[in-house]
Amino acid sequence: MKKQLLNYETLLKVSKAISHSKDPEEVILMTVESIKSALQAKGCTLFLMNRQTNDLEVAASFGLSEGYLNKGPVGAFRSIAQTLEDGPVAIFDVADDPRLQYPDEARQEGIASILSVPVLAGGHIIGALRVYTAEPWEFTMDDVNFVQAMAGMAGMAIDMSRLYKGMKDSIEILKTLRDPKTMKSKRRTPHEGVPVSVPTPSSMSA
Repeated sequence: MKKQLLNYETLLKVSKAISHSKDPEEVILMTVESIKSALQAKGCTLFLMNRQTNDLEVAASFGLSEGYLNKGPVGAFRSIAQTLEDGPVAIFDVADDPRLQYPDEARQEGIASILSVPVLAGGHIIGALRVYTAEPWEFTMDDVNFVQAMAGMAGMAIDMSRLYKGMKDSIEILKTLRDPKTMKSKRRTPHEGVPVSVPTPSSMSA
């Protein structure tokens, strides 16, 4: 029960951060830190997919060494690829699972088990959230549901930040259009722009 209450507290903490923060980096960093602490895991990393290279790039990580994070490009379709197709994937033994792209590096890092879940934004998969443990770990359904909920909130934060940026850009464009200095050059007289061949009211009455 204590662990379950702790997970609820973590969810509330991150959801509150999302509602108050316009910085997605702050939210996703809090997400990976909170997951590591709540599950008492070795580390946690959030990857975002680079659509041009099909690589998963580190957006935020906590608990893992720089050497492991910089081990090489993480292929979205080579490293636990099922996450992006079928949903959550739990790997009990990194030393004996063909779905890993860097099993030797994982062992050297002291990683025993991995849980990987997709990160969605706007209904589309944009990356993966992974939890790493130092001891072999049978991830429970509660663990999976908790990490999925956190991944969902991280995706929501990223999606909201994109919408917020788009809204800010739109507001700036509207401000420019409404600026009196720019409007002067855009004002037209009643007959401005009318082709010469079309008679204006003043010429017709003359």
